[in-house]
Amino acid sequence: MKCPFCGQLQNRVIDSRLSKDGHAIRRRRACEDCGRRFTTYERVETSIPMVVKKDGRRERFDRDKLANGILRACEKRPVSINEIERFVEEMERKIIESGDREVASAKVGEDVMAYLKELDDVAYVRFASVYRSFKDLKEFMSELQDLVDKEPAAKGSPDRG
Repeated sequence: MKCPFCGQLQNRVIDSRLSKDGHAIRRRRACEDCGRRFTTYERVETSIPMVVKKDGRRERFDRDKLANGILRACEKRPVSINEIERFVEEMERKIIESGDREVASAKVGEDVMAYLKELDDVAYVRFASVYRSFKDLKEFMSELQDLVDKEPAAKGSPDRG
């Protein structure tokens, strides 16, 4: 395993344990050269399905690409990285366990938007604005208005009635 800090290949495992979800082994490592510590995860290699893009191109499902898109949407929002990682793990497991050899990118995108809509409105709008490629401001404002209309009466404040 290559050290992410100095690039050396010599390191030792300090601690190994099963991840919380039980689908990976978490290993704490120390670089023999620079002494810094880092974490790696070992997962069973499975048949990863292809993601079919809107234009018909196909590419392997990439959990890191999915996580990065969600992280970008949640930037500077009160959303923990652990929460995002749990969702990405769940999505990956769901896709692999489906047994399908291909999954539509639209399905993945819709699942992510449903998750973000429940988690954080701002993250949802950020993701949707990129994913849905709104044609114009009117279409974007319509999506925002739908969100506002579905919002419960003033979150966290006493009922006005």
